[in-house]
Amino acid sequence: MSNMKLISAAVITAGFALASQAALAYNAGDAFVRGGVAQTDTGSGNGNVAGDSLSVDEARGLTYGVGYLFTDKVGIELNSSEEFEHDLSVSGVDAGSIDRLPINLLVNYYPLGGLDSRVQPYVGAGLNYTHFSSEPSGLSVDESYGAIGQVGVDLAVTDNVMLNGYASYADVNADINVGGEVDIEPVTIGGGVTYRF
Repeated sequence: MSNMKLISAAVITAGFALASQAALAYNAGDAFVRGGVAQTDTGSGNGNVAGDSLSVDEARGLTYGVGYLFTDKVGIELNSSEEFEHDLSVSGVDAGSIDRLPINLLVNYYPLGGLDSRVQPYVGAGLNYTHFSSEPSGLSVDESYGAIGQVGVDLAVTDNVMLNGYASYADVNADINVGGEVDIEPVTIGGGVTYRF
């Protein structure tokens, strides 16, 4: 009888352990919200204004997003941020600043989706929309549509809470009313927290 009790206890313990691990797997129907902070680097040679070279400085801001998994391995994500404020210079002369608001819609692929793993990497690709505002006096910058790609990873702390890190690259090109264009390819590196439910 005692052996039966020991076997039963072992089976129950193993069952709880498997159930706990299974909760770490990404599965179809999972939804999540994300929040964090990101640094965006615009590189150099960011376009021109009436023939003069334009430079757009890097910026930092808060980010947020939501997502949903249609299958264990494929999902969709909509993310954005507060407005990034970029300092501008034209031919090396300070020209004020401009606010950039990116909105991204991506399809993500999770190679370990459905598998019990605390580490869940992903890659994504999709569409970036960028709205510019608070331009210096006399300048008006159009909106931009372009491609975006990202790589990232979620590291499970609990069944629902994860640490997130990612890097993304976007193609942003917009016309300027006085002649010229803003042509930046922001590389953004960010981190924060993912809550899955």
